[in-house]
Amino acid sequence: MAVVRTERGLDRLVNFSDATVAIAITLLILPLVDAAKDIGHQSFGDFFGENFWELLAFVISFAVIARYWVVHHRVFEWVQDYDGRLVWLNFLWLATIVFMPFTANVLSNSNGERAEVDALYIGNLLAISLAMQAIGAVLVRSPHLVREDARGAMDSTRGWSAIIIIAVCLVLAVLVPSVGMFWLFLMFLSEPLHLLLRRLRRRPSQTTE
Repeated sequence: MAVVRTERGLDRLVNFSDATVAIAITLLILPLVDAAKDIGHQSFGDFFGENFWELLAFVISFAVIARYWVVHHRVFEWVQDYDGRLVWLNFLWLATIVFMPFTANVLSNSNGERAEVDALYIGNLLAISLAMQAIGAVLVRSPHLVREDARGAMDSTRGWSAIIIIAVCLVLAVLVPSVGMFWLFLMFLSEPLHLLLRRLRRRPSQTTE
């Protein structure tokens, strides 16, 4: 019996994804909610001083999840149909997103230069990016799942540039733990790398014309 996939089914997939991301991004604040019970016994300055790393981890991780949701939202704006591969890869992406509050909490509670903690957090970012890239690969190879007017807008080089930079950050965080999470500032190089990869991909097609 053929599986009937409807527009309502696609809406449920997207709505479920949005709800899961919303829960994950909300969980980021829970460590600070637990710490707030002590604020009655100390000044706001002391509270922020004692919980500086928790606050920083919350702000950074909130921005990270928000950015990944924007990418997910943009990709699924192209989608007009779905199949089993897309559903399960989307679940994989959601699993990596849901894991983010845990890695953020581990990071905020770590003491000093701990390469394994930095690697856990950066590795989580890498897993999210790889899962999103896998979703994009399915859509590129299955154009019938994508709106006809959006097929020309799909560009896999942007995703690969981010993955390469995050992988480099992961390796450097392990090899040179003294720099720690500051290696993620290399992410500013992802756009120049994206432009370079796009130029290299176009060159062979130009030379064969």
